[in-house]
Amino acid sequence: MRSKWRQAIGIAGLTLVPSLALAQMIMSEDPALGTGSLGVGPQLNWSGEAALAPTATRLGEGLVGDRTPGAAALEVVEPDTDVTIRARPTVGDTGDAATVLADSMVLQGDNTLIAAGGVVVWYQGARLVASRIIVDGPSGDLTIEGPIHLSQPGAADPEREAILIADSGQLDRELQDGIIRGARLVIARELQLAATEMTRTDNGRITTLRQVVASSCQVCASDPTPLWEIRARSITHDAETRLITFDHPQLRAFGMPIAAAPFTLTAPDPTVDRKSGFLRPEFRTTSGLGFGIKVPYFITMGDHADLTVTPYISASRTRTMELRYRQAWQNAVTEWNGAISRDDIEAGETRGYLFGNAIFDLPRDYRLGVQIQVASDRGYLLDYDITDADRLWSGVMVERVRRDKIFFGRVGNYHSLRDDEDNSTSPAQVADVIWQRRFTPNWIGGEALLEWSAHAHRRPSDTDVDGRDIARGSVGLDWRRSQILPGGVVGSALAGLDADIYRIAQDSNYDDLVTRVDPMVGVELRWPLAGSHGGASHLVEPVIQILYSPKDDGTDIPNEDSRLIEFDEGNLFSDNRFPGWDARESGLRANVGATWTRIDPTGWSLGLTAGRVFRAERDRIFGDDSPLSGKRSNWLLAANYDNNDGLAIANRALFDDSFDVSRNELRLGWLRPDLQLSAGHLWIDRDEGESRKDTNELTANIGWQIAQGWWGNAETRYDFATDSAQRASLDVTYRNECITVEMGVSRRFTASDTVRPETSVGLSVRLGGFGTQKDGPGTVARRSCMR
Repeated sequence: MRSKWRQAIGIAGLTLVPSLALAQMIMSEDPALGTGSLGVGPQLNWSGEAALAPTATRLGEGLVGDRTPGAAALEVVEPDTDVTIRARPTVGDTGDAATVLADSMVLQGDNTLIAAGGVVVWYQGARLVASRIIVDGPSGDLTIEGPIHLSQPGAADPEREAILIADSGQLDRELQDGIIRGARLVIARELQLAATEMTRTDNGRITTLRQVVASSCQVCASDPTPLWEIRARSITHDAETRLITFDHPQLRAFGMPIAAAPFTLTAPDPTVDRKSGFLRPEFRTTSGLGFGIKVPYFITMGDHADLTVTPYISASRTRTMELRYRQAWQNAVTEWNGAISRDDIEAGETRGYLFGNAIFDLPRDYRLGVQIQVASDRGYLLDYDITDADRLWSGVMVERVRRDKIFFGRVGNYHSLRDDEDNSTSPAQVADVIWQRRFTPNWIGGEALLEWSAHAHRRPSDTDVDGRDIARGSVGLDWRRSQILPGGVVGSALAGLDADIYRIAQDSNYDDLVTRVDPMVGVELRWPLAGSHGGASHLVEPVIQILYSPKDDGTDIPNEDSRLIEFDEGNLFSDNRFPGWDARESGLRANVGATWTRIDPTGWSLGLTAGRVFRAERDRIFGDDSPLSGKRSNWLLAANYDNNDGLAIANRALFDDSFDVSRNELRLGWLRPDLQLSAGHLWIDRDEGESRKDTNELTANIGWQIAQGWWGNAETRYDFATDSAQRASLDVTYRNECITVEMGVSRRFTASDTVRPETSVGLSVRLGGFGTQKDGPGTVARRSCMR
């Protein structure tokens, strides 16, 4: 069908964040914050995109697919509602009998049981392993000789349950409360707490360790000093709240004290996903703001909402308060981010921003989206590392997508932060409505698409020409029917009709009311051929498409939405390559091309596409510099290669009969466990008709495994046309089983009247074992106890 159909479906399909809350959802914490953890800085996570995905912002993450910054990605997860948590047994509950396995067992006259040699006791989901136990007959209490291993393999999630290892101890008959000596408590197989004595009370809920050391680092017998450790007078673990309380803690690194607190501190254990409390501080040093620190405080507001308050203070440059609010309902999600600042970059001025969005499920499969984006100035968004967006959109959207129908509508306001754009003469208030239906006509068969659309935009200026306002209503009908002809040729008949009415105000160069009707007819022939040679499969398909529309030079209607035209393998066989409604191709023309694909039995594949557009007469709607101008367009040649092992290369070139290249795009992607590369080079000659300047730009993002536990990530964007870099960054992360250290430096080179270049340096340290942590790229270095 027509390119408008594909464009409209693409816009509507990418408009709303594709994750809505379901019944009793729990909002998950993002990796940049962690939960109650100690450390700084964002996680360096690979995006998980395809190998050829460039580093550009993905439009699918936003409310609007038009290069304005999108809504923040909202993470929503369902709780484990199908798990029933058994109540803790009370003392004296003898409903379940214990199972005891041992090499020898002796029952004395007072009913005292002595079991020795490989003793294993199973009782109410708990498993006790020891070398010798004595069960007192009258009370049922146990005297245990070690080594002792007490765990709960019968729990709903045994990996998250605590494991007790000790030398000796005394426990009650429920294997819950008692005193244990030479104890080591391992929580979620991650955090270890070692003490000379441990006491369990409240039916096993409260575990108190005295003269204790806590660490998530591996401790070797030959080198018992861990990388870091926390020593305290006592440490208490509450199995119900999953909190760890430290009494007068002292933090040591390599055995040397580096910090201490003369009071009690509380932190979540490794099984906690969300908990109110301070998050890891973030240190940030920039050339504009100097050295500063952020101390976020995370507040849970039930399972469905949370608030993060983050004061940001630098040495003498800024006083900032940042806020983030998130909430999920049964049929909606929302997130709001904002900040307010007083700094010496704009002395005496209050600066800030507010970005918010909400998504709602409505009856009959409709979906409502609301987005608000405001900022005091673009420099603020860059100075505080919020976004590099230079156009903001606020408004309301509604959509419904079904198998054969689509509805999409929006109304909102654009605000430009660019120095060279005047908001009074740029379209500010914009409204769009699109309705499409796909169906099969009863009489003629085939497939048809009916479309109704409306658009309006307004410029705040009241001056002639510069303040032009436009309203448009359109109806379109496209039809295609394909038939297999003799010889395996696939023939198709094409037809279409588009009608528009325009209301043009405040522009004396155009009539106030303009109507337009554009019919189109065409035929298409495809000859798909398949064969094999040497085990490889070959697919060849030559295509010729002949189309006719009455001539239209497009001078009656201002071109507001179709100024940037692309010519690639995606629209080579299209009846209209303009992305909007204001301009359309016309005249007699032929789209000619062929594709070839080779699929090797080893898995790699190679594809080529070549084609060209021929016209009976030149279409004046294309400018002289356009690759589609003249009676013959530029040649299009596209190639793609995939080695089936993470490496992908794609190139697209446009050139004339003299092989002078006007546009070329090269993309390279290579994804392996130790290498994640995404790079692209773009070359475009200047085009006066499209207001394009010469473009010669390289963008690259590479992450690689430097060594065991070390991961590097570098990013660059360089403009060869101006012989200047736009941005560059280098981040290095070290991770082992108990600590994550992140170091990074970045430089933004762009400058304008309101924006200046800036350098930023960061250092992050995060201790493992406190709160759930997400995995990062690369390997994890683990300490070896082997000599």
